[in-house]
Amino acid sequence: MIGDAERLPRRADRGNLGRVPRLLIVHHTPSPAMQELFEAVLEGATDPEVEDVEVIRRPALSATASDVLGADGYLLGTPANIGYISGALKHFFDTIYYPCLDATRGRPFGAYVHGNLGAEGALKALRDITAGLGWRPVAETLSLAGAPDADARERCRELGATVAATLT
Repeated sequence: MIGDAERLPRRADRGNLGRVPRLLIVHHTPSPAMQELFEAVLEGATDPEVEDVEVIRRPALSATASDVLGADGYLLGTPANIGYISGALKHFFDTIYYPCLDATRGRPFGAYVHGNLGAEGALKALRDITAGLGWRPVAETLSLAGAPDADARERCRELGATVAATLT
């Protein structure tokens, strides 16, 4: 399993003196399915084809306003619990909303949702909250159900790579 707070610098060997763009992945991974999807998103975001992006990941209950303010783009992962985003991701948004409201407007983001009993409410909540923050979607939010198969994992890899590539 990949450590949650670990940073993955990309191309640090280039001697780049400037700050590379940062992608913050905020996730709630309480199940094996969510862990599998998170790992696929992370794999895409850290693909060697995507150069010069620092990838930082935080569990939703550990992510802070400082993490958000220090990032240039965001990738969000949540299960759909009883038709809504997880309480952990909702807590994240409650914590960062006002401190980040003006400073992060226009920043790119992507998201993935996994739910077996319908994800419509979670998808709407993500749209509404990110629109309120003024974040800009750079990919369609993935809505996945059931055990992740090869197609679901590939879609998550593509999402991670797409969001990371928008920062370069």
